[in-house]
Amino acid sequence: MQQMKKNNQLIIIISLLLIAGFLISSLTSYFVSRASLRKQITVNQLPLTSDNIYSEIQRDLLTPIFISSMMATDTFLRDWVINGEKDARQITRYLKEVQKKYNTFTSFFVSDRTGIYYHADGILKKVSPNESRDVWYFRVREMKPDFEINVDPDMASKDAMTIFINYRVYDYNGKYIGVTGVGLTVNAVIKLVEAYQKRYSREIYFIDKQGDIKLHGPNFSKAATNIFKMNGVSAIAEGILANDKHSFIFNHEGKTTHLNTRYIPEFGWFLLVEQTEEKDVRQIAQALLINLLICAVITFVVVLLIKITITAYQKKLERMATEDSLTGAYNRHAFDIIYDQTLKEARRKQMTFSIILFDIDDFKRVNDKFGHLSGDEVLKNIATLTIGCLRESDMLCRWGGEEFLVLLKDCNLTNALEIAEKIRKAVKDTPIIYKDETIQATVSLGVAQYRPTDEQDTFLSRVDGALYRAKMKGKDRFEGESERVI
Repeated sequence: MQQMKKNNQLIIIISLLLIAGFLISSLTSYFVSRASLRKQITVNQLPLTSDNIYSEIQRDLLTPIFISSMMATDTFLRDWVINGEKDARQITRYLKEVQKKYNTFTSFFVSDRTGIYYHADGILKKVSPNESRDVWYFRVREMKPDFEINVDPDMASKDAMTIFINYRVYDYNGKYIGVTGVGLTVNAVIKLVEAYQKRYSREIYFIDKQGDIKLHGPNFSKAATNIFKMNGVSAIAEGILANDKHSFIFNHEGKTTHLNTRYIPEFGWFLLVEQTEEKDVRQIAQALLINLLICAVITFVVVLLIKITITAYQKKLERMATEDSLTGAYNRHAFDIIYDQTLKEARRKQMTFSIILFDIDDFKRVNDKFGHLSGDEVLKNIATLTIGCLRESDMLCRWGGEEFLVLLKDCNLTNALEIAEKIRKAVKDTPIIYKDETIQATVSLGVAQYRPTDEQDTFLSRVDGALYRAKMKGKDRFEGESERVI
């Protein structure tokens, strides 16, 4: 019982060590994977998305910039202005042809001399420094670069948000004479944003330098129109506007969100790309659960194998501790245990029991003549024959050398003598064939019945005396403690 308790404690310790090892390994893998995922999103995925969008925007703007440059150096346009802008229909037709040929959203020319805003559909208005919507013209008039890209509502197209290429026009002497260019609808950018949102499951939008949202794709989730009023983003709003390019992490509604920003100088806007990590982390968490399940199964199998091994090993040790390895009979250590149990049972139930002690006659002669291996075969054969003569409740013990002891439960002297004769006759009538040699063995037996006054030593002494008398009286016989039966 004590050994079983120790075995269970060992199994529990091994189980805990396995569980702890697997758990630490799995959790370490989970946290490393999550950290790697966050690094991948922050360092690679979001910046790459921003770069791709920016590159495609620039690519889409190359053609209209080229068209505006061509218009600014067109001799017809410059000659028409130098000659006094006499026929508005000519410039209108010119702008209409540009719009039609290059499929632009709009085309225009603003004369510096007259301030007239010419459009593909005719004269739109006269620009004025006091008109807020005309500020762009006076800005271009004073700027040093030849062109700018500007995003403004187009008055001629019901204030549709338009990307304008504003190109300065000079006469043949290098004198500034006006602004020309084309406009593109922002729908192209919106479609680009939509494509990226669908492809990468990210939220993409543009803000100006005041944090106002200027452009976004469909299904935009933000309720506020300014980042300073957005939950989660508001905490990092100042940092967004203070850096041309940066990465941030913030929490919103219990979700960890990664944000990459970059400044788009052509628009004067910031491009913001958001991505939550929940979807990818959920996959890592599922992998963690699968790993833990596999670990649990492995732990169960290992613990089960350990338990089976320990149990088998324990049984083997118990057999080694209680059995004779040659004959399979019990040894003297086992006899002491079983004797004590038998004695207690006999006293409790008021029964008696007996002992037979026997040894092989002239066993040394067998060893000397046929060898020790033949002697081992004789011992094993006699043990087998003896067990065949006993009841299920009886016990055979190898007492030492060629001596055997039989403990007979609930058996008086008369019945014990009958069993002794049965053993003697079985041994004598069953010679052993070993390497084509016939070995005839006999045994001498002493028999004694337990007495209430007996100690173990006195009981064994009496049965040993009976065996001695059998030896002295000719062998191949048995003797009881007080009478002889041939």
